[in-house]
Amino acid sequence: MKVWITGTGMEGELTLTAEARKAVEEADILIGAERMTRPYSGLGKPVFTAYRSEDIAAVISREQVSSAAVLMSGDTGFFSGTKKLLPLLEGHDVRVIAGISSLSYFCGLTGQSYEDMRCISLHGRDCGIAVNVKLYGKCFFLLGGDTDAAGVCRRLTDYGLGESIAVIGQELGSSREKIFRGTARELADIAAEKLCVMTVSYPDRLRYLPSAMDDSEFIRENIPMTKSAVRGSAVSWLRIEQDSTCWDIGCGTGSVSVEMAYRCPMGRVYAFDKKPEAAVLTEKNARKHGCDNIVVTEGSCPEILEAAPAPDKVFIGGSSGRIEEIFAAVRRKTDCADVVVTAVSLETLEQASAAFREYGASHEITQIAVTETSRIAGHTMLHAQNPVFIIRGRLT
Repeated sequence: MKVWITGTGMEGELTLTAEARKAVEEADILIGAERMTRPYSGLGKPVFTAYRSEDIAAVISREQVSSAAVLMSGDTGFFSGTKKLLPLLEGHDVRVIAGISSLSYFCGLTGQSYEDMRCISLHGRDCGIAVNVKLYGKCFFLLGGDTDAAGVCRRLTDYGLGESIAVIGQELGSSREKIFRGTARELADIAAEKLCVMTVSYPDRLRYLPSAMDDSEFIRENIPMTKSAVRGSAVSWLRIEQDSTCWDIGCGTGSVSVEMAYRCPMGRVYAFDKKPEAAVLTEKNARKHGCDNIVVTEGSCPEILEAAPAPDKVFIGGSSGRIEEIFAAVRRKTDCADVVVTAVSLETLEQASAAFREYGASHEITQIAVTETSRIAGHTMLHAQNPVFIIRGRLT
């Protein structure tokens, strides 16, 4: 069968390209969500309402016709169902026809350029909002499901980005189309439709990926903290990816959690500590640094790890002597994870090395000794920090 997977733009008809219109007119049957197929109900050809890829593929396999047009909202290459549908249509003569995306339509409508925008879909999923805005400065969000425009604005405000400029568009391409503009703080209670789009601009975005951040940038109180030089080395050795799921065990101030979070804006950092005051402090530092992809849990490890998602990257900065049990918890969750342990005592070094050996992971050990300077009475004095062992390896 000849199958045209056709992007219909915003409304299903008004923003249809000439090429897409020709496909609709020539096809023997039309398939798509009701909103997409409604304008063509009068063409005198069979129309099938379906939006799940499996259901669309089933219609195509069942119907004995020569051609079909599958009508997709927006553009076929922009967060479209096309990606899931294509593998299900092997054996058919498939042509994908691009449409006008909500991104290009909305930015044209509001006079914004989008070549440097970070595009994120929150339709039925959750990820870091504030952390992406802080890192990239200009973000486009597709909304839907549990996340609405007001929720995005509240999240930005809660994480220190309340002065970001938000532009919200609802019911694009229809007669009910509406645009809202203002700061995130001003729009935190806006009553917009759930299924809409928005852009967020934050001119004070980070111009670099923070690494080995100065210790003074974190709220300290009386909680131990992994110091700058050690933190920078430990986090870099974890090789964190954009969508990694990270564990920070014994999070303390949350300084490691924050540097992890900047590296996985599309992922999550799960921070654990048995001390209530440490959990509170980690949350404070997450909000201070705009890292809304950090989830803090208070409780003893490894018990509280059982409810956490399987990790890709694990940092162990505090274990209360239970490193072997923590490794066992990691292995129960996954067969493959990068693990970094820091140790200030020879006993912890041996426990970590034994755990790596027990779980069949090759590992490396690096010892870091940091000495800082200060000026006292016209002299430059040296101040040595405790030597720290960094044990790193990959469970496979």
